Amino acid sequence: MKNILFAASECVPFIKTGGLADVVGSLPQYLDKKEYDVRVIIPYYTCIPEKYRGQFKYVQHFYMDYGKRPVGSHVGIMEYEFDGIKYYFVDNEYYFKCDSPYSSDVRWDIERFTFFCKAVLAIMPVIGFRPDIIHCHDWQSALIPVFLHTAFATNPFYSSTKTIMTIHNLKFQGVWNIDTFKYNTNLPDYMFTPDKLEFNRNANMLKGGLVYADYITTVSENYAEEIKMPFYGEQLDGLLRARAASLRGIVNGIDYNVYDPQTDKKIYANFNSGNFKEQKAVNKEKLQEQLGLPVDRDKYMICIISRLTDQKGLDLVNYAIERICDENTQFVVVGTGDPRYENVFKHYQWKYPERVSANIYYSDDLAHKLYAAADTVLMPSLFEPCGLTQLIALRYGTVPIVRETGGLKDTVEPYNRFENSGTGFSFANYNGDEMLGAINYSKQVYYDDRKAWDEMVKRGMETDFSWNSSAKQYEGMYNWMINW
Repeated sequence: MKNILFAASECVPFIKTGGLADVVGSLPQYLDKKEYDVRVIIPYYTCIPEKYRGQFKYVQHFYMDYGKRPVGSHVGIMEYEFDGIKYYFVDNEYYFKCDSPYSSDVRWDIERFTFFCKAVLAIMPVIGFRPDIIHCHDWQSALIPVFLHTAFATNPFYSSTKTIMTIHNLKFQGVWNIDTFKYNTNLPDYMFTPDKLEFNRNANMLKGGLVYADYITTVSENYAEEIKMPFYGEQLDGLLRARAASLRGIVNGIDYNVYDPQTDKKIYANFNSGNFKEQKAVNKEKLQEQLGLPVDRDKYMICIISRLTDQKGLDLVNYAIERICDENTQFVVVGTGDPRYENVFKHYQWKYPERVSANIYYSDDLAHKLYAAADTVLMPSLFEPCGLTQLIALRYGTVPIVRETGGLKDTVEPYNRFENSGTGFSFANYNGDEMLGAINYSKQVYYDDRKAWDEMVKRGMETDFSWNSSAKQYEGMYNWMINW
């Protein structure tokens, strides 16, 4: 049996702010349970819903020296089994009593997650789980490989443990001043040099993980190439080029049990790739009614289901929205984020109440209904490491319109009318007119060549973006690393 430990700051179903939680919650389920004992460790946040927290079992607690503090810090271990996977939770009320997993204070979050990284390594010998591989996700767990090579370097328990660092979004790195890091980590001065943790005269958690991990992955093949270049590299492109031989991309999957239009209880009418034509129209009419839009199945419904931030290309949408929302189009937005974009969509809902529906909140229930009802989903991202929205949209017969970046380029094949191939529409440059051109082309196919449109929807629905194929790639990587 091969022992794999996932370490992360969030995981469905316990706590989620983004796609990271989906990956950490879903991937272990798809790894071969006969060959791999996969366990997951996250912080024991007080904001984990009581229906789960109430069932966690107390295992043990101890005190750990943490940084240069004169007294030890409390480390409690909670355990819970869910769908055949064992989950551990690091308990320390001082750090993890919170209303959401992240605060607005970066320094405080760095202190909390530095504690988490060290606690993870202190807990494993106590529970007797010796990982062959610790799979670290994003900056919050990035000091685990660093501590493994320093504070725990002589610990025989970890003599054969390897580490993988997965980048879900390179933009977030955990950067603060070196003195604070020295106090929190008690690492020697020589660790804070440009070839290790130093970063523009500060210290950088993610950089530490990228330097010390045995292997680095990210969440799509194209993003793995992009981050070696200055534009996408967030000032770590030089390090990633240096480690190119130990870097690969594996595209995320989605949980096909959660996102299945045949069985989804959140949508109005269930459907599959054989009967979607009629049933998607039923979903559209019911949603139009729910949102107060004119009920008309012939309207072209385009949607955005997203965090409303610059990364998502919303300045392009703002630039072109007047021309997107013609009299045959309904534009539905679900999400929250930057007040500037929230207000743009609210304004256009006020200006065109029959064409725009701005739902400035996040609702999983409404998102499912929208995936089932819309004709297209718009993702004009500036950068997109993987993106799960387009994978869910394809599953629900909603055609993605994407910019060719990161995982969007890897997963959406542009429509080609001459070969009758493709699963969506794409544009290359970060340009509002080019985006508008792709949207207008999609409208033209939708209205003038419905047969080709329906064939494209069917191809998208039949593409496999479940975790199955990605899990096989992770298994291959784990085996190769364990046998080094």
